[in-house]
Amino acid sequence: MTRREFITLLGGAAAAWPLAARAQQPTMPVIGYLGAATPELFATRLTAFRRGLSEHGYVEGRNVAIDYRWAEGQYERFPALVADLLRRPVSVITAPGSTPGALAAKAATTKIPIVFLTGIDPVASGFVASLARPGGNLTGVVAFSVELGPKQLQLLQEMVPAARRVALLVNPNSPTLADKQTSDQQAAARALGLELHVLHARNADDFDGVFAELARLRTGGLIIGGEALFTSRADRLAALALRHAVPALYLSREFPAAGGLMSDGPSIADGHRLAGVYVARILKGEKPADLPVQQSTKIDLVINMKTAKGLGLDVPSTLLARADEVIE
Repeated sequence: MTRREFITLLGGAAAAWPLAARAQQPTMPVIGYLGAATPELFATRLTAFRRGLSEHGYVEGRNVAIDYRWAEGQYERFPALVADLLRRPVSVITAPGSTPGALAAKAATTKIPIVFLTGIDPVASGFVASLARPGGNLTGVVAFSVELGPKQLQLLQEMVPAARRVALLVNPNSPTLADKQTSDQQAAARALGLELHVLHARNADDFDGVFAELARLRTGGLIIGGEALFTSRADRLAALALRHAVPALYLSREFPAAGGLMSDGPSIADGHRLAGVYVARILKGEKPADLPVQQSTKIDLVINMKTAKGLGLDVPSTLLARADEVIE
């Protein structure tokens, strides 16, 4: 080999080294995130989810990417959104706080890991075989907001003892949740001797009609069923309840913070953080089938005293004593 041939060969190898090095670098994993509403409405939840990821060493943009898909309250869009994520492809799909989103993901793939956050029994709904050993490609977090329904009705009766006619608001676009909430609340209402009317809202445009119906029915109070559509628009529902002088209860703290009467339910931030933790553990190699479904057990009772006074309600001292937070 001549000196010129050797130099040419060496130069070609040197040029190839950077390309080979780049080819050997691991690809950044991608999380497919299914949101029920919009990034603006899910801002605090996204912060909690990212916190859960960071607890196990994952930081968005540094060593993990998140590909977001937003249903904007239109749950019929979820199958197409899931299909779009699967074409990406993604390493794991998460649908925190959106049971319809998790159901759409479950129907679309048995291979990609799925992490859910739901308020219903994940065994009865078919998400997992058992809480201890999920057994398939799904696992996640359950915050039993549906099971809190009867307790919420009792709290509302305690706050407004004169009310004999109350209403429950559900979203029929999420029948798994709506049917369970309706049956449980109807049973609780019968036990308490209350007349319960079930009202429907498929999107935020239906809210004004719901409160017009409440006025027509002359209901003494309203329970807002646990649902991503309502959670993401807690401020709008609180404003309507205040404007129409309706004593109302929801499961999210955002509701009384925005002027609603009170809330009683699981910590939404805690549930999203736990979902982020499980996504991170799956990215590190753990299998959903072996990760027990976690239960978010942090429950907060929050009362807005200013709203109670505006509604002419005397908050019982026993209720105040049980409150985790009182907004003056």
